[in-house]
Amino acid sequence: MTSPVPQEPRVPSDTMPPGRAALSVTWALLPFLSLGWATPLVFAGAAIWRRSGHLMIAAVLYLGLFTAQVMLLPAAETDPLAERLSGACLLTQMIGGCFHAFLVRRRVFDPEGTAGLAGNERAIALARRRRLMRAKARELAERDPGLAKELGIGRPDLPRRYDDGGLIDLNHAPAQTLTRLPGVTEEMARRIVEVRAQTGGFVSAEELSALAGLPPALTADLAEYGVFLP
Repeated sequence: MTSPVPQEPRVPSDTMPPGRAALSVTWALLPFLSLGWATPLVFAGAAIWRRSGHLMIAAVLYLGLFTAQVMLLPAAETDPLAERLSGACLLTQMIGGCFHAFLVRRRVFDPEGTAGLAGNERAIALARRRRLMRAKARELAERDPGLAKELGIGRPDLPRRYDDGGLIDLNHAPAQTLTRLPGVTEEMARRIVEVRAQTGGFVSAEELSALAGLPPALTADLAEYGVFLP
């Protein structure tokens, strides 16, 4: 059985999710659809949202054109020059603003993609979720160590159903499991097991690093991925 072919987004997405891509295109079309009247608001809103100096300057310029157009409208009926100038302001806001909005729509709606993170949104979201899961599991372990042990927090070597985001219990996990920690070699893992047998366990990554003589560079990763159950 062949896997279904993923559907292409109906709107050119530039790696954006289809919904966000459609929203960005709608946003970029507003200057044209509103006959230029919404152009200053389109860029002002984007400037405030993304805190962009470039977009704020553009919003001020389009607001100037809008103001000039409004001031020229009363004289446009009788003065050909005023009529041409008013029309030029209108076309600049409508056509130029629409073209400008399409040029910057990815910067507004997909800044991570334009920064070189396009296509990695799912991986980034997963990493952030696992970081949050580790924090929640660590909080639970501090609040109720007995429940944490029952749930198998920090013990991927044991059968369990609770997902702790990748924590390792440095006070109970076997040496082979400790090697899953970033930068921890088999020799370091054996040393950790030997030292904790002598001391009865550790209370922090800093204490572990000091007693086991681990490289200081590992302390941050031990604190992030380690848990110290009594």
